[in-house]
Amino acid sequence: MTMKPKEMVRLLKQNGFIEKSQQGSHLKMYNPFTKVTIIIPIHVREMKKGLEIAILKKAGLK
Repeated sequence: MTMKPKEMVRLLKQNGFIEKSQQGSHLKMYNPFTKVTIIIPIHVREMKKGLEIAILKKAGLK
């Protein structure tokens, strides 16, 4: 089962990311220590498996 966007945001915040900005339905999160920026689509439904894996890899969590 994949994550919902709100769960992904919570996980990233627990790992040092902060909300930088939001434009429409896309939230930009930034980690000041690793200088990594990640864009998360904020929708009601669950994220696709490939997108979830890509976000976790870019964040260094997988």
